[in-house]
Amino acid sequence: MKAVPEERGVSDRTPANRLVSRTVAVWDLPLRLWHWVLAISVVIAWFTPTVHDGVHRIVGYAVIGLLAFRLLWGFMGSRYSRFRMLGVRLRAAPNYLWNLRRGMTGRYIGLNPAGSLMLVALLASLAVSTITGAMSVTVTFFGVWWVEDTHHYSSDAVIVLVVLHVLGVLVMGILQRENLIRAMFTGRKRIRGHSQSS
Repeated sequence: MKAVPEERGVSDRTPANRLVSRTVAVWDLPLRLWHWVLAISVVIAWFTPTVHDGVHRIVGYAVIGLLAFRLLWGFMGSRYSRFRMLGVRLRAAPNYLWNLRRGMTGRYIGLNPAGSLMLVALLASLAVSTITGAMSVTVTFFGVWWVEDTHHYSSDAVIVLVVLHVLGVLVMGILQRENLIRAMFTGRKRIRGHSQSS
């Protein structure tokens, strides 16, 4: 029986850019460790003031160290840890949030514009909260009303932003059908096709 010649360029496998998804390394290990240590620190700090002041103070100083590391890593870290695209994403954030009403999420390997906005808001509010917290235990600023009030309100703002961050991650995960929480543990995100933004 004569063998039928195989047709060139034809494969019985599903094209990779249609159904098969692949993953790419996005968040490096130092950034992932920073993210989860910061998350744990914020939770501890929220439940310890006036009850365990010593723990609260230690965690506050730890968060200052974590913020300093993140600023440094924003210039020295791997591609998706750096701040190089932050300005572009922040300018795109209002339009991006507006388009989310219609479920238009776009596809970003790193932080999307909303995530970039959240990053800046969280870093800023954490900086204000921790710095005023450190000030409030000094001789000069102890008992000063505006320091205590600023620390209190900025700490509340951190918690509000954290809740919005978690909700945003869950909503985006549903819209894009991807487990973004797992991605922050593994450091890898799923990519489909060739139309992905960096």
